[in-house]
Amino acid sequence: MNVLPFIFGVFGYATGLFLFLSPTITFKRIIKSKSTEQFSGIPYVMTLLNCLLSAWYGLPFISKDNIPVTAINGTGAAIEAIYVLIFIIYAPKKEKAKISGLFAFILTAFSAVVLVSILALHGSTRKLFCGLAATIFSILMYASPLSIMWMVIKTKSVEYMPFFLSLFVFLCGTSWFVFGLLGHDPFVAIPNGVGCGLGAVQLILYFIYHNNKDEPKKKSAASGVVEMGQENPQKGKQLNGSLVEQV
Repeated sequence: MNVLPFIFGVFGYATGLFLFLSPTITFKRIIKSKSTEQFSGIPYVMTLLNCLLSAWYGLPFISKDNIPVTAINGTGAAIEAIYVLIFIIYAPKKEKAKISGLFAFILTAFSAVVLVSILALHGSTRKLFCGLAATIFSILMYASPLSIMWMVIKTKSVEYMPFFLSLFVFLCGTSWFVFGLLGHDPFVAIPNGVGCGLGAVQLILYFIYHNNKDEPKKKSAASGVVEMGQENPQKGKQLNGSLVEQV
């Protein structure tokens, strides 16, 4: 057994699990109020698709030595599926129909990838097809906090970008980036390298503006708490959610 890949795989699993579990605060609120309020279910559905594709890619008959990738993304897929189902239960009728339709679409898309990779592709072509699909959605997942980062720059405050969640984005991305490098797997290394970089930018922004946490109350057009997929009630402008909850 290669010790270094194993170590980074375990560390990546731990940090990834923390990120997947972070929206539980939001869903406790949804269950307690029996309403999805201003939250959007789209980030959870898209993260579910990313987890499904990445878990599929990590299976031995698709790519070798990537079982840790399947383990964390399989766990993430189960957690995200629970989030989506809770959202559908408590969402208003129109939102329920939209998220249910999107949920059906991503399950269809994932099923299509599975069928094509099994029935039509083999060897390196199969790995390339599944790897590209997983990479695209992993990058989109890591890029989702860009709206929050822009808010930090605009308001010169980290009120809505907590330090520990930014830290774990960085640690999770770094762990899987190194894991991908050690395994010579660009489909693991590239998207997580992007995550590592974006996490580093979040930490840099935090240290630049961490003394200005009260500024958004004066300068930002957003009010209240900005959480994963929450809508700005004043402007009606939806802030894109991220894998991690912004509190």
